[in-house]
Amino acid sequence: MDSLEVIAAREVPLGGPRAMTVYRTLPSRERTTIGAWCFIDHYGPSRVTETGGMVVPPHPHTGLQTVSWLFAGEIEHRDSVGSHAFVRPGTLNLMTAGHGISHSEVSTAATTTLHGVQLWVALPDASRDVAPFFESIDAATTTIGDSTVSVFVGSLGDASVAATTFSPLVAAEILLPAGGRTELPLDAAFEHGVLVDAGPVEVDGESFDRTELVYLGEGRASVSLEAGEHPVRLVLIGGTPFGERLLMWWNFVGRTHEEVVGFRDEWQRESGFEGTSDAAARRFGATDHHYTGKPLPAPVLPGVRLQPRR
Repeated sequence: MDSLEVIAAREVPLGGPRAMTVYRTLPSRERTTIGAWCFIDHYGPSRVTETGGMVVPPHPHTGLQTVSWLFAGEIEHRDSVGSHAFVRPGTLNLMTAGHGISHSEVSTAATTTLHGVQLWVALPDASRDVAPFFESIDAATTTIGDSTVSVFVGSLGDASVAATTFSPLVAAEILLPAGGRTELPLDAAFEHGVLVDAGPVEVDGESFDRTELVYLGEGRASVSLEAGEHPVRLVLIGGTPFGERLLMWWNFVGRTHEEVVGFRDEWQRESGFEGTSDAAARRFGATDHHYTGKPLPAPVLPGVRLQPRR
């Protein structure tokens, strides 16, 4: 059984002048993926009156699934396959980008506090060119020991959800009251990580604090969790180890430098920033999304060749 490994978060500003700070733990120098999970942004609780909330103009994705999970607040989602949905606590919003999609995310006027996680799943090579689609699914809730568990991807204990995945995965929110304990059953074929939203918490007897991601390794049949004098909220993720090399740049998950450069060029043409695009061959679809304002331009590529990571 592998020992516990902690991944500290990097603070990243998201948005305009009153940027909302997000805490990013994947990808990191220590680890690119946990299963097929390849990206974690953790944010809040933040007051919308102070940060301006979430205002993310239309932007592209390829080769991945976005998993939106809120603890508090409400976000309006629109995308280029015609989906219009609201991300709310207790409901998974799962967008499969596949071949290519664009979407926008804006916190609603009813939101006073925004708090949640945004995760990405890398699609395996055999599935990464699927046609894009969107799902909204209520989580399945169960009790394990003293914990309340809301499963929003895969299965844990006696709870499961039918979200579409392209490799074996699990994701769940775990709530422990002050002084609470639980022994969570795990799939030993998976590797797992635990993101601490509210803590501190003891994981297998070691103490971890807010924003830290605890890598549990492979081969574990269970993990013990114990709260101290404060309630605990965690997000558990896991999946079979992802053996493919990935090239992640901006909002694209690809495999080669040339491929990612091509994605960027297509987005720049389709969104009107550079040249013109054939309307019949648009990878990312319509980019207006009923959004007042312009789409996001892609960043300038670095002056070196992009390299994939395992």
